[in-house]
Amino acid sequence: MKQVEHALIVGGGIAGCAAAIALAQAGVRVTMLERQQEWRFQSSGIFIYHNGLAALGSLGVLPQIVSGGFAIADGRNIYLDERGEPITDTYYPSRHPDIPPIVGIRRAEMHRILASRLELLRVDIRLGTTAVRIDQNTAEHVTVTLSDGTTGQYDLVVGADGIRSEIRRLVAGPLEPVYTGLGVWRSVHTRPKDLTAKIMMMGAGKRLGIMPISDDQLYLFGTLPEPAGQWYERAGWPALMQARFAAFGGPARQFLDALSADSEVLYTAVEEVGAPLPWHRGRVIMIGDAAHASTPFMGQGGAMALEDAVLLAEMLSRDVDVESALRAFGEARYPLCKFVQDTSRKVGEAGAQEDADIINTRNETMRRTAQRQVHDFYARMDVLRSQLPLAQSA
Repeated sequence: MKQVEHALIVGGGIAGCAAAIALAQAGVRVTMLERQQEWRFQSSGIFIYHNGLAALGSLGVLPQIVSGGFAIADGRNIYLDERGEPITDTYYPSRHPDIPPIVGIRRAEMHRILASRLELLRVDIRLGTTAVRIDQNTAEHVTVTLSDGTTGQYDLVVGADGIRSEIRRLVAGPLEPVYTGLGVWRSVHTRPKDLTAKIMMMGAGKRLGIMPISDDQLYLFGTLPEPAGQWYERAGWPALMQARFAAFGGPARQFLDALSADSEVLYTAVEEVGAPLPWHRGRVIMIGDAAHASTPFMGQGGAMALEDAVLLAEMLSRDVDVESALRAFGEARYPLCKFVQDTSRKVGEAGAQEDADIINTRNETMRRTAQRQVHDFYARMDVLRSQLPLAQSA
């Protein structure tokens, strides 16, 4: 890249690692900052659909992701009610025969794989460090002061520092995450050998999912309304999760019964960020959750971050000036990311219904239309992606 020789990535999560890899593969010298003294990943698992897996293929790590996680070759998703009675099955698509429709993996394992790729590409990773001051006094460079007291000049700064992004404050001003009224509970368990599909159990105001994440493990992920600003003592999380989903039977029952003080459980509030355009200022841009954090109901948060990173590197490699490329990137990604956010929010609202008649109607509607809705969702994503400037010039 003629105009980007040295890039600074702020944030070492999925978006940051992916951006660092994509830019390094394009020949850019990359420095990546991560606030944590060492990488600690508090989310038990993640599942990635085919579009995110395709991006991981572009980053050179798809085989490792598939072997380190659990691929559902037919894309089957089983919907049950809270008692374990069948509602319907759906099947997620794949657009390429070599890419599974969906893979579940421990988040820590995914980051281990990405970190290995970063090391191979000789990305300069600085843990325990973040940006404390950014100056754009010239059109060609960004001067950044780091928390370790050093200062450097960069041709590009990528804010991939998550939902509470400091880079977003520079680009979009005081835009805070919005609480959705929901919380998500996760736990890790031993996987029975015959549990090989993704399962979603739909209850009254609650939903509870089960997803394999390796040959020997799976994770539960459940959402339900939680009071705003509520804080729970970590030691009490297993008992609280058990109580929150006590009404669920069927395949989830054995895992809920197994929760104890020694269980790996995580609770987080569900928040959104919908940054307006532009997503950049000068040569500073935000991607991933910093720009468009979504609710988890379509399972696309990680995939959107991965796609951001791959497309950003591709657009910067074109023969245009940096700011024009950054503007075009934001304009290309915004409609797709907003579509995913809006759809995910609607799905979450449908799953939070508590009225028995509404729940019965919802379940009956799912039997008739769920597979078509899956098809329509991914077809719409394909249309929005085909409108990208890069796709038009290919």
